Amino acid sequence: MSGAPLFDRLALIGIGLIGSSLAQAARQRGLVKEIAISTRSPETLQRAEELGLGDVYELDAATAVEGADLVILCVPVGANEAVAKWIKPALKPGAILTDAGSTKGSVVDQVGPHVPDGVHFVPGHPIAGTEQSGPDAGFPTLFDERWCILTPPEGTDPAAVEKLTKFWEGCGSTVDIMDAKHHDLVLAIVSHLPHLIAYNIVGTADDLEAVTKSEVIKYSASGFRDFTRLAASDPIMWRDVCLNNKDAILEMLARFSEDLSALQRAIRWGDGEQLFDLFTRTRGIRRSIIEAGQETDAPDFGRHGKPGSANLAE
Repeated sequence: MSGAPLFDRLALIGIGLIGSSLAQAARQRGLVKEIAISTRSPETLQRAEELGLGDVYELDAATAVEGADLVILCVPVGANEAVAKWIKPALKPGAILTDAGSTKGSVVDQVGPHVPDGVHFVPGHPIAGTEQSGPDAGFPTLFDERWCILTPPEGTDPAAVEKLTKFWEGCGSTVDIMDAKHHDLVLAIVSHLPHLIAYNIVGTADDLEAVTKSEVIKYSASGFRDFTRLAASDPIMWRDVCLNNKDAILEMLARFSEDLSALQRAIRWGDGEQLFDLFTRTRGIRRSIIEAGQETDAPDFGRHGKPGSANLAE
Protein backbone atom coordinates (compact mmCIF):
# COMPACT_ATOMS: atom_id res chain seq x y z
CA MET A 1 0.00 0.00 0.00
CA SER A 2 1.35 3.42 -0.93
CA GLY A 3 0.89 6.59 1.09
CA ALA A 4 0.56 7.21 4.81
CA PRO A 5 -0.62 4.43 7.14
CA LEU A 6 -4.35 4.32 7.84
CA PHE A 7 -3.85 4.00 11.59
CA ASP A 8 -1.14 5.07 14.01
CA ARG A 9 -1.64 2.26 16.52
CA LEU A 10 -3.37 -1.08 16.01
CA ALA A 11 -4.20 -3.12 19.11
CA LEU A 12 -4.84 -6.83 18.57
CA ILE A 13 -6.55 -8.57 21.50
CA GLY A 14 -5.84 -12.24 20.88
CA ILE A 15 -3.02 -13.48 18.69
CA GLY A 16 -4.10 -16.77 17.18
CA LEU A 17 -4.44 -17.48 13.46
CA ILE A 18 -6.48 -14.37 12.68
CA GLY A 19 -4.60 -11.97 14.95
CA SER A 20 -1.22 -13.21 13.76
CA SER A 21 -2.24 -12.95 10.10
CA LEU A 22 -3.60 -9.44 10.66
CA ALA A 23 -0.37 -8.35 12.32
CA GLN A 24 1.69 -9.63 9.40
CA ALA A 25 -0.61 -8.24 6.70
CA ALA A 26 -0.88 -4.82 8.36
CA ARG A 27 2.90 -4.63 8.83
CA GLN A 28 3.91 -5.77 5.36
CA ARG A 29 1.40 -3.52 3.62
CA GLY A 30 2.09 -0.41 5.64
CA LEU A 31 -1.43 -0.09 7.04
CA VAL A 32 -0.36 0.89 10.57
CA LYS A 33 2.61 2.54 12.29
CA GLU A 34 2.62 0.49 15.49
CA ILE A 35 1.12 -2.82 16.59
CA ALA A 36 0.26 -3.65 20.20
CA ILE A 37 -0.52 -7.25 21.04
CA SER A 38 -2.31 -8.63 24.09
CA THR A 39 -3.27 -12.13 25.13
CA ARG A 40 -4.00 -13.75 28.50
CA SER A 41 -1.38 -16.47 28.04
CA PRO A 42 2.20 -15.47 28.92
CA GLU A 43 3.50 -18.33 26.75
CA THR A 44 1.49 -17.21 23.72
CA LEU A 45 2.52 -13.61 24.22
CA GLN A 46 6.17 -14.64 24.42
CA ARG A 47 5.80 -16.65 21.21
CA ALA A 48 4.24 -13.66 19.45
CA GLU A 49 7.24 -11.59 20.51
CA GLU A 50 9.66 -14.26 19.29
CA LEU A 51 7.91 -14.16 15.92
CA GLY A 52 8.18 -10.36 15.85
CA LEU A 53 4.47 -9.90 15.28
CA GLY A 54 4.17 -6.57 17.12
CA ASP A 55 5.96 -3.64 18.67
CA VAL A 56 4.35 -3.73 22.11
CA TYR A 57 3.34 -6.84 24.07
CA GLU A 58 0.95 -6.68 27.04
CA LEU A 59 -0.83 -9.22 29.23
CA ASP A 60 -3.17 -6.40 30.25
CA ALA A 61 -5.58 -5.77 27.37
CA ALA A 62 -6.49 -2.33 28.73
CA THR A 63 -2.85 -1.24 28.57
CA ALA A 64 -2.56 -2.56 25.01
CA VAL A 65 -5.48 -0.47 23.73
CA GLU A 66 -4.29 2.80 25.27
CA GLY A 67 -3.76 5.29 22.46
CA ALA A 68 -4.88 2.81 19.79
CA ASP A 69 -7.03 4.21 16.98
CA LEU A 70 -7.94 0.70 15.77
CA VAL A 71 -8.74 -2.14 18.19
CA ILE A 72 -9.57 -5.61 16.85
CA LEU A 73 -10.91 -8.35 19.13
CA CYS A 74 -9.48 -11.63 17.85
CA VAL A 75 -10.77 -13.83 20.66
CA PRO A 76 -13.46 -16.57 20.66
CA VAL A 77 -16.88 -14.90 20.45
CA GLY A 78 -17.77 -16.11 23.93
CA ALA A 79 -14.96 -13.98 25.40
CA ASN A 80 -15.91 -10.72 23.69
CA GLU A 81 -18.09 -9.30 26.47
CA ALA A 82 -15.48 -9.82 29.17
CA VAL A 83 -12.80 -8.21 27.00
CA ALA A 84 -15.09 -5.28 26.14
CA LYS A 85 -15.65 -4.59 29.85
CA TRP A 86 -11.91 -4.88 30.47
CA ILE A 87 -10.78 -2.39 27.84
CA LYS A 88 -13.68 0.07 28.10
CA PRO A 89 -11.94 2.60 30.37
CA ALA A 90 -8.83 2.66 28.16
CA LEU A 91 -10.42 3.16 24.73
CA LYS A 92 -9.64 6.59 23.35
CA PRO A 93 -12.31 8.83 21.78
CA GLY A 94 -12.40 8.47 18.01
CA ALA A 95 -11.00 4.94 18.04
CA ILE A 96 -12.60 2.20 15.92
CA LEU A 97 -13.47 -0.99 17.81
CA THR A 98 -14.11 -4.08 15.72
CA ASP A 99 -13.79 -7.86 15.94
CA ALA A 100 -13.14 -10.90 13.75
CA GLY A 101 -15.73 -13.37 15.06
CA SER A 102 -18.08 -15.45 12.92
CA THR A 103 -21.24 -14.48 14.81
CA LYS A 104 -22.37 -10.89 14.73
CA GLY A 105 -25.69 -10.60 16.55
CA SER A 106 -24.09 -11.79 19.79
CA VAL A 107 -21.20 -9.34 19.36
CA VAL A 108 -23.60 -6.43 18.93
CA ASP A 109 -25.54 -7.51 22.03
CA GLN A 110 -22.54 -8.32 24.23
CA VAL A 111 -19.98 -5.71 23.21
CA GLY A 112 -22.22 -2.81 22.15
CA PRO A 113 -23.37 -1.83 25.68
CA HIS A 114 -19.74 -1.46 26.81
CA VAL A 115 -18.56 0.82 23.99
CA PRO A 116 -17.85 4.32 25.36
CA ASP A 117 -19.34 7.42 23.75
CA GLY A 118 -17.08 8.66 20.98
CA VAL A 119 -15.74 5.20 20.10
CA HIS A 120 -16.91 3.79 16.76
CA PHE A 121 -18.11 0.17 17.02
CA VAL A 122 -18.06 -1.68 13.69
CA PRO A 123 -18.33 -5.49 14.08
CA GLY A 124 -16.56 -7.46 11.37
CA HIS A 125 -16.00 -10.97 10.10
CA PRO A 126 -13.16 -11.94 7.74
CA ILE A 127 -14.31 -15.11 6.01
CA ALA A 128 -10.94 -16.77 5.93
CA GLY A 129 -9.08 -19.28 8.01
CA THR A 130 -7.54 -22.72 8.25
CA GLU A 131 -7.87 -25.56 10.71
CA GLN A 132 -4.63 -24.40 12.37
CA SER A 133 -4.52 -22.15 15.43
CA GLY A 134 -2.03 -20.16 17.46
CA PRO A 135 0.40 -17.35 16.53
CA ASP A 136 2.57 -19.67 14.42
CA ALA A 137 -0.41 -20.46 12.17
CA GLY A 138 -0.76 -16.94 10.77
CA PHE A 139 0.45 -15.77 7.37
CA PRO A 140 0.08 -12.37 5.66
CA THR A 141 -1.89 -13.54 2.62
CA LEU A 142 -4.68 -15.23 4.59
CA PHE A 143 -7.20 -12.53 3.61
CA ASP A 144 -6.23 -12.17 -0.04
CA GLU A 145 -9.25 -12.47 -2.37
CA ARG A 146 -11.51 -13.34 0.57
CA TRP A 147 -14.65 -11.61 1.78
CA CYS A 148 -14.84 -9.55 4.93
CA ILE A 149 -18.35 -8.68 6.15
CA LEU A 150 -18.94 -5.59 8.29
CA THR A 151 -22.17 -5.23 10.29
CA PRO A 152 -22.22 -1.66 11.64
CA PRO A 153 -25.17 -0.96 13.97
CA GLU A 154 -27.66 1.69 12.96
CA GLY A 155 -26.26 5.19 13.47
CA THR A 156 -22.58 4.21 13.06
CA ASP A 157 -20.41 7.00 11.64
CA PRO A 158 -20.04 6.29 7.87
CA ALA A 159 -16.49 7.68 7.95
CA ALA A 160 -15.48 5.00 10.47
CA VAL A 161 -17.03 2.27 8.32
CA GLU A 162 -15.22 3.61 5.28
CA LYS A 163 -11.87 3.73 7.05
CA LEU A 164 -12.24 0.17 8.37
CA THR A 165 -13.27 -0.92 4.88
CA LYS A 166 -10.02 0.51 3.50
CA PHE A 167 -8.08 -1.37 6.18
CA TRP A 168 -9.59 -4.71 5.20
CA GLU A 169 -9.14 -3.96 1.53
CA GLY A 170 -5.51 -3.19 2.32
CA CYS A 171 -5.27 -6.66 3.89
CA GLY A 172 -6.47 -8.13 0.58
CA SER A 173 -10.19 -8.61 1.28
CA THR A 174 -13.31 -7.57 -0.55
CA VAL A 175 -15.69 -5.90 1.90
CA ASP A 176 -19.46 -6.28 2.08
CA ILE A 177 -21.87 -4.53 4.45
CA MET A 178 -24.66 -6.60 5.99
CA ASP A 179 -27.23 -6.58 8.77
CA ALA A 180 -25.97 -8.59 11.75
CA LYS A 181 -29.00 -10.89 11.90
CA HIS A 182 -28.82 -11.62 8.17
CA HIS A 183 -25.10 -12.32 8.47
CA ASP A 184 -25.75 -14.92 11.17
CA LEU A 185 -28.35 -16.68 9.03
CA VAL A 186 -26.07 -16.76 5.97
CA LEU A 187 -23.07 -18.02 7.94
CA ALA A 188 -25.17 -20.65 9.67
CA ILE A 189 -25.65 -22.43 6.34
CA VAL A 190 -22.34 -21.73 4.59
CA SER A 191 -20.03 -22.26 7.58
CA HIS A 192 -21.54 -23.25 10.91
CA LEU A 193 -23.73 -26.13 9.68
CA PRO A 194 -20.96 -27.70 7.52
CA HIS A 195 -18.61 -27.67 10.50
CA LEU A 196 -21.25 -29.28 12.75
CA ILE A 197 -21.91 -31.96 10.15
CA ALA A 198 -18.17 -32.60 9.85
CA TYR A 199 -17.75 -32.89 13.60
CA ASN A 200 -20.70 -35.27 13.73
CA ILE A 201 -19.57 -37.50 10.85
CA VAL A 202 -16.03 -37.82 12.17
CA GLY A 203 -17.43 -38.52 15.64
CA THR A 204 -19.71 -41.22 14.21
CA ALA A 205 -16.76 -42.87 12.48
CA ASP A 206 -14.81 -42.78 15.72
CA ASP A 207 -17.71 -44.44 17.57
CA LEU A 208 -18.29 -47.30 15.11
CA GLU A 209 -17.72 -50.64 16.81
CA ALA A 210 -17.63 -52.59 13.54
CA VAL A 211 -14.83 -50.45 12.10
CA THR A 212 -11.53 -49.88 13.81
CA LYS A 213 -9.93 -46.44 14.01
CA SER A 214 -6.94 -47.73 12.03
CA GLU A 215 -9.25 -48.71 9.14
CA VAL A 216 -10.93 -45.30 9.17
CA ILE A 217 -7.53 -43.65 8.84
CA LYS A 218 -6.10 -46.17 6.37
CA TYR A 219 -8.96 -46.15 3.88
CA SER A 220 -10.09 -42.54 4.14
CA ALA A 221 -11.24 -41.29 0.76
CA SER A 222 -11.22 -37.63 -0.15
CA GLY A 223 -14.76 -37.00 1.14
CA PHE A 224 -14.06 -38.18 4.68
CA ARG A 225 -10.60 -36.62 4.55
CA ASP A 226 -12.11 -33.18 3.87
CA PHE A 227 -14.55 -33.66 6.74
CA THR A 228 -11.63 -34.33 9.10
CA ARG A 229 -10.08 -31.03 7.98
CA LEU A 230 -13.17 -29.15 9.11
CA ALA A 231 -13.47 -31.22 12.26
CA ALA A 232 -9.89 -30.32 13.24
CA SER A 233 -10.84 -26.68 13.78
CA ASP A 234 -10.47 -24.94 17.13
CA PRO A 235 -12.99 -26.57 19.53
CA ILE A 236 -13.23 -23.48 21.75
CA MET A 237 -14.10 -21.27 18.80
CA TRP A 238 -16.77 -23.63 17.50
CA ARG A 239 -18.28 -24.24 20.92
CA ASP A 240 -18.72 -20.49 21.25
CA VAL A 241 -20.13 -20.17 17.72
CA CYS A 242 -22.83 -22.72 18.51
CA LEU A 243 -23.75 -21.05 21.77
CA ASN A 244 -23.80 -17.55 20.28
CA ASN A 245 -25.63 -18.25 17.02
CA LYS A 246 -27.94 -20.97 18.26
CA ASP A 247 -31.21 -19.64 16.76
CA ALA A 248 -29.89 -19.47 13.20
CA ILE A 249 -28.01 -22.76 13.56
CA LEU A 250 -31.07 -24.56 14.92
CA GLU A 251 -33.15 -23.23 12.02
CA MET A 252 -30.60 -24.51 9.49
CA LEU A 253 -30.29 -27.85 11.31
CA ALA A 254 -34.07 -28.28 11.12
CA ARG A 255 -34.07 -27.62 7.37
CA PHE A 256 -31.12 -29.97 6.90
CA SER A 257 -32.86 -32.70 8.91
CA GLU A 258 -35.95 -32.42 6.68
CA ASP A 259 -33.83 -32.67 3.53
CA LEU A 260 -31.90 -35.59 5.00
CA SER A 261 -35.16 -37.41 5.72
CA ALA A 262 -36.23 -36.90 2.10
CA LEU A 263 -32.88 -38.30 0.94
CA GLN A 264 -33.30 -41.28 3.26
CA ARG A 265 -36.73 -42.01 1.78
CA ALA A 266 -35.39 -41.76 -1.78
CA ILE A 267 -32.68 -44.31 -1.02
CA ARG A 268 -35.07 -46.63 0.85
CA TRP A 269 -37.62 -46.67 -2.00
CA GLY A 270 -35.07 -46.77 -4.79
CA ASP A 271 -36.10 -43.39 -6.21
CA GLY A 272 -33.20 -43.02 -8.63
CA GLU A 273 -34.77 -40.04 -10.40
CA GLN A 274 -34.94 -37.97 -7.20
CA LEU A 275 -31.37 -38.91 -6.30
CA PHE A 276 -30.12 -37.96 -9.77
CA ASP A 277 -31.96 -34.63 -9.66
CA LEU A 278 -30.46 -33.77 -6.26
CA PHE A 279 -26.91 -34.68 -7.25
CA THR A 280 -27.23 -32.74 -10.52
CA ARG A 281 -28.57 -29.62 -8.78
CA THR A 282 -25.81 -29.60 -6.17
CA ARG A 283 -23.08 -29.89 -8.81
CA GLY A 284 -24.30 -26.55 -10.11
CA ILE A 285 -23.60 -24.94 -6.74
CA ARG A 286 -20.01 -26.21 -6.90
CA ARG A 287 -19.54 -24.73 -10.38
CA SER A 288 -20.95 -21.40 -9.22
CA ILE A 289 -18.47 -21.25 -6.33
CA ILE A 290 -15.56 -21.88 -8.71
CA GLU A 291 -16.84 -19.26 -11.16
CA ALA A 292 -17.12 -16.74 -8.30
CA GLY A 293 -13.42 -17.24 -7.54
CA GLN A 294 -14.02 -18.74 -4.10
CA GLU A 295 -12.42 -22.09 -4.96
CA THR A 296 -10.31 -23.75 -7.61
CA ASP A 297 -11.18 -26.72 -9.82
CA ALA A 298 -7.60 -28.01 -9.54
CA PRO A 299 -7.21 -31.64 -8.39
CA ASP A 300 -7.59 -32.00 -4.64
CA PHE A 301 -8.75 -28.36 -4.54
CA GLY A 302 -5.22 -27.22 -5.40
CA ARG A 303 -4.17 -27.64 -1.78
CA HIS A 304 -0.99 -29.64 -2.19
CA GLY A 305 2.03 -27.58 -1.26
CA LYS A 306 0.04 -24.45 -0.43
CA PRO A 307 0.28 -23.68 3.30
CA GLY A 308 -2.97 -22.41 4.72
CA SER A 309 -4.82 -22.75 1.42
CA ALA A 310 -7.65 -24.69 3.02
CA ASN A 311 -9.68 -21.56 3.66
CA LEU A 312 -12.39 -22.32 6.14
CA ALA A 313 -15.09 -19.76 6.80
CA GLU A 314 -14.54 -19.09 10.48
